[in-house]
Amino acid sequence: LLFKAMIKILLTEGLVAKDYLAARVDGFEAIRSRFDDVDIRDYCRICGLDTGAVGEFTHLFATRKSALRSDLGILMGRHSTLNSYLELILLTLTGRIGSQGGNVFLGHLMPMGSHTPEEDPRTWRTVVTNIPLIMGVFPPNVMPEEIDNDHPERIRALIVSGSNPLRSYADTSAYEKAFGKLDLLVTVEVAMSETAVLSHYVLPARSGYEKWDGTFFQWNYPDYYFDMRRPVVQPDGEQVEEADIYIELAERFGMIPDVPSKLRELAKDRPRFAVALMEYMSAHPEAEPWLPYILAKTLGEELGSKNLALLWGLLARFPMMHPEEVTRAGYQIGPMTGEEIFRKILKTPGGVRIGAVDTENNLSLLKTPDKKIHIHFPGMESWIKEVTPGAEEGQLVNKSYPMVLMAGNHMEMVANTIMRDPAWNEGKRPCTVRIHPKDAEELGIHDKDLTLIETEAGSAKIEAEVTDSSYRGQVVVPHGFGLVHGGEARGINVNQLAPAKHRDRLAATPLHRYIPCRVRKV
Repeated sequence: LLFKAMIKILLTEGLVAKDYLAARVDGFEAIRSRFDDVDIRDYCRICGLDTGAVGEFTHLFATRKSALRSDLGILMGRHSTLNSYLELILLTLTGRIGSQGGNVFLGHLMPMGSHTPEEDPRTWRTVVTNIPLIMGVFPPNVMPEEIDNDHPERIRALIVSGSNPLRSYADTSAYEKAFGKLDLLVTVEVAMSETAVLSHYVLPARSGYEKWDGTFFQWNYPDYYFDMRRPVVQPDGEQVEEADIYIELAERFGMIPDVPSKLRELAKDRPRFAVALMEYMSAHPEAEPWLPYILAKTLGEELGSKNLALLWGLLARFPMMHPEEVTRAGYQIGPMTGEEIFRKILKTPGGVRIGAVDTENNLSLLKTPDKKIHIHFPGMESWIKEVTPGAEEGQLVNKSYPMVLMAGNHMEMVANTIMRDPAWNEGKRPCTVRIHPKDAEELGIHDKDLTLIETEAGSAKIEAEVTDSSYRGQVVVPHGFGLVHGGEARGINVNQLAPAKHRDRLAATPLHRYIPCRVRKV
């Protein structure tokens, strides 16, 4: 409602960036009428916001350098995908996408996901819930249904790697039931996690302290960096890099083509290896899908790390794919530029600058064929119409579950299941249900009382923390607890309270920040 009210203000007061829209945006006229019936005052009333303040903020946002960053309250709240769509419209109407001081496209060594358009017939969909791949990923909330059914093509086997679905994904009970029906469950982990306990096989992986590894998150602008974290202790035991496990599995399945002995021999001399590899790939284009495996079996064995070999492979192509950005970072483009960056990364703990985007033409990074931002998506029109003050007033009232549970919260005592030993939080109150003083008073709850939270998915007993940091009508329970350590679960697993079907209608994103619940003193 707030986004719709702000967009209506922009349209009514002539605050749209007309030149920007004409040059950079497609679909404005098609969506304009969708906001004709917005009553700004009524929309703000339901949001509990002052109309004048919303108008002033909207004016400032449209006339100053401004940007918008979403967090999980929006992304995991009601109308998740619609909120993201309305954000797109708001930012384009104000000309803030790709503009200095606005929301910009960042450079990267590797994107955070692949391009899997829904309309492409090659894009996979889930068998039962019919959800398409989104940036190459399926939403975890549909997995229990994709396993626990009678479809002949249901999921029968899973490899879980560096993840703990039985604590990290919504609806633990549904996951436990579904995992019990798998023909094969393999977990690749550094610890005997709750998921590992249910697995048929557990394959030991090295911790982040024992291996070369990196991440592809980018928060810098316009320069961007890459850091390959190095091992700081020797592994004690049979654990290996995860890549070693995948390579061996692929070999056992007969998936990896025969690697010429010449490539293995030249792995000691990377410049010569690079030339030989290019010659091999030119002669054998059918081997392209298996290039990461070929690198692992040749260069990876020489470097002592499959992860390092894969990084070398990424960097070998990177300068040719982004020559202008790499040049801005101070490199001269040539056949061995990737090797130069690779060597620099190995010598520089903490990371190195690998590229810099063009701040004067940020929208050149846009991948649409016409280089325009498209804001008209017919499939979203009915959803926009549905969200009205009257409809929201009705949906916000739930007599069976009158309060709202916010599952998960950023705070210093939460490590999202990474720290399994509870000793790191000793002497603190890390896992409580935070409740507003007035709500606590009405429910007869005092600080440190034991309370019971109930949702459609389940119930849990938890200590109350009475604090005005929680909004009225809302209670907050952090993620990352309920881990079994020394045979005892510490804190509650809030995902026991999150129904798997309580999810976004399009992307199936878990609505963790809005779970109807009821709370009472035990």
